[in-house]
Amino acid sequence: MSIFTRINGLSTMSKLIIGFIAGATAIGGVATAANSLTSSSVITACADNSTGALFASTTGTCTGNRTAVSIGNGSLKNIVAKVSPSVVTVDVLASDGSGDTGSGSIIKSDATGSYIVTNNHVIDAITVAGNPYTLSVDLNNGSKVNATLVGRDISYDLAVLHVATPNLPVIPIGDSSTISIGDPVIAFGSPLGLSGTVTAGIVSALNRPVTTQSSNSNTQSYVDAVQTDAAINPGNSGGPLTDSQGRMIGINSAIASDVTTGTQAGSIGLGFAIPMNEAQRTINEIITSPTHTSTRPVLGVYFDDTFTGVGAKIAQLVTGGAADKAGIPVGAVITNIGTSRIPDDQTAIVRIRAYAPGSTVSITATLPSGGTKVFSVTLGSAPSNS
Repeated sequence: MSIFTRINGLSTMSKLIIGFIAGATAIGGVATAANSLTSSSVITACADNSTGALFASTTGTCTGNRTAVSIGNGSLKNIVAKVSPSVVTVDVLASDGSGDTGSGSIIKSDATGSYIVTNNHVIDAITVAGNPYTLSVDLNNGSKVNATLVGRDISYDLAVLHVATPNLPVIPIGDSSTISIGDPVIAFGSPLGLSGTVTAGIVSALNRPVTTQSSNSNTQSYVDAVQTDAAINPGNSGGPLTDSQGRMIGINSAIASDVTTGTQAGSIGLGFAIPMNEAQRTINEIITSPTHTSTRPVLGVYFDDTFTGVGAKIAQLVTGGAADKAGIPVGAVITNIGTSRIPDDQTAIVRIRAYAPGSTVSITATLPSGGTKVFSVTLGSAPSNS
């Protein structure tokens, strides 16, 4: 059966829990749940740089104070045909046939083999000493191949696999910073072992702070998530969330469930994906670093988890850490990181994790002595799995 891990809910979701969507033992079959997207051709419009209002463009160009945007890109079946060959099913199986399935995307391939990205929680059972699990991948052409774990990042819930099969189709990568609420998106994967499943929806929200924890690790993952109403179910974990042109802008990772029902999590139109821009740095580090490990940004503080006010209160500083060097005092309450409002400490951690190590970040805090001050903080770096 699938593994679900209850985690800290979002502050606005008192009756919801967020769970991993690792998947169930494969039951075979292929399914497609296809919604219509927009029109059957690309339309160029001009977005006003000040108001965002859209204006028709008869020439395909825009004036200096407007930016060209593309609306629509063809039928959903054309996108599916483009993306599906690069989507795989990830099988983590024991000798007795039990285990879990997840999804993945082929992100790099050459004459020596291919790299696949998925979620850490899909494959974490194989990292536990004594667990008799094997790792394999079902390709879109129907073949099953053995896979090896290149590396993983528990704190970002990402893992990279390698298969010896060369020259496989690679999924196009999009820019998750350019998506907006209301944009159409498509989710690919193998929910409940049903490989080749496709669902469509929209971006429901951006920068949604989501924290999750694997059953095999005490380390939490922190995701500055893309929220979507595209149907995502157990087994979709690790599969791509694409934009309307078939470019991966997220990695499906978690779903919300109604805690009052007491039933196994399933799609209620609240799915969450790791933004691709956030994931790409970690994926590249895992593939290219000599130790196949990755890093995370560090603010160098311990938050007061008993604080009930608005913001994230600093209980302790790491001597010589980023916050200490910037002059942020103990007892300060962080209220904004960059342009994002910070209602609590979990949101603060998620927002910091969205940056790369070494980034300079503007942090607004209410001082213990009163008043507000903006600090310029250069984030430190630490191994992600520490």
